[in-house]
Amino acid sequence: MARLGAFCFPATGHLNPMTALAHSLQLRGHEVTIFGIADTEARVRAAGIGFHCIGRQDYPPGTLDKLDEEIARLTGFAALQFTLERVRNSVRMILRDAPQAVRSAGIEALLVDEVEFAGSVADHLGLPWIAIALIPPFVPCDRYPPFWFGWSARQDRLSRLRNRLGILLLTRMAAPIYREVNQQRGAWGLKPFRRPEEALSTLAQITQLPEALEFEIPGYKPAELHYTGPFIHASQRPAIEFPWERLDGRPLIYASLGTFQNGLEAIYRTIADACAGLDAQLVISLGGRLNPEKLGKLKGDPLVVRFAPQLEILKRAALVITHAGLNTVLESLSEGVPMVAVPLGNDQPGVAARIKAREAGVVVPRRSLNPARLRKAVTAVLQDARFREAAQALQRNIRQLDGPGRAADLIEHFLKLRSTQHST
Repeated sequence: MARLGAFCFPATGHLNPMTALAHSLQLRGHEVTIFGIADTEARVRAAGIGFHCIGRQDYPPGTLDKLDEEIARLTGFAALQFTLERVRNSVRMILRDAPQAVRSAGIEALLVDEVEFAGSVADHLGLPWIAIALIPPFVPCDRYPPFWFGWSARQDRLSRLRNRLGILLLTRMAAPIYREVNQQRGAWGLKPFRRPEEALSTLAQITQLPEALEFEIPGYKPAELHYTGPFIHASQRPAIEFPWERLDGRPLIYASLGTFQNGLEAIYRTIADACAGLDAQLVISLGGRLNPEKLGKLKGDPLVVRFAPQLEILKRAALVITHAGLNTVLESLSEGVPMVAVPLGNDQPGVAARIKAREAGVVVPRRSLNPARLRKAVTAVLQDARFREAAQALQRNIRQLDGPGRAADLIEHFLKLRSTQHST
């Protein structure tokens, strides 16, 4: 048994998979504590995971809703800039508050969401740590397009040059974060990071991305990167009421923009316009950001709910219209459901590019989104069997994986831990 600590970006798309991983580790007899801000405590504890609050001064209760309200209306470059600044502020707080919190909790090793940059806390305390990629993993290699761009993974010279320039751009945009980290590392007597890859764990980088969904690059695989599978634990999800009686038996189109960048009313209207008149029933989940009444009557009279029990809905869906958040994509593929992806920002273009590469759906860029283009994409995915066949092939692969269990195996191996139970 070991006492493990975890740092996780305070968003549903990060908390859900991190608590699923923590649950898998707890089943093996380990004790897991997630260090986070006050607004995440109830969700973590409801999942049955230990919690230790940090950042009360900077993030009093209610702060997370205000931050999420701002990002919910942003897309593209503006969303990335906002997210990077939010990460910078979080990093400053973690570097200040986390060392004492980790010490007081008697933590023996850390699991660090790559977005949180808390590995330096472990370095300072002399603790081993492992990087956990809950979005597409950072791979500092020009064979892979950086996650913010929806590029294919072609291997010709021009494509690889473009990837190098993309990595350079993102590195420069993230420079304020690295300055915060390096300033504190200097105060702790640690060597500063000179390249982004130095901020990754030297033990292991574990991603919930299945290798079957990754770009296929023959003859190359990053040595420290370990692919597993979706970190999903259904029983940890809160119960959500849903009007199941209103489903009418037609093929179900489920549309969700997630719980982060989901405040763009115009996109929901575009989705409704695109699906109106199709021989299918549209269900729109607003992810808690908007009230259905605010949208008013939408074309085609779709079923609109503030929240939906996504895992259950996906079992009935014929198609998913998604922002291409990694968790929604993995949950859709776990049920063999093809997608139409409309990436809005941050890592979503990179996830969408992988959907396209594996032919599990169609991508409609945000800048060219309109009802006609979206309708064409929806119709193509519904009518062309190859998209569902590709999604079902990925489903078969995912069902063999046990992502949380495989990740727990790797964590125990690299941290040299013994478990008391191997059931997940």
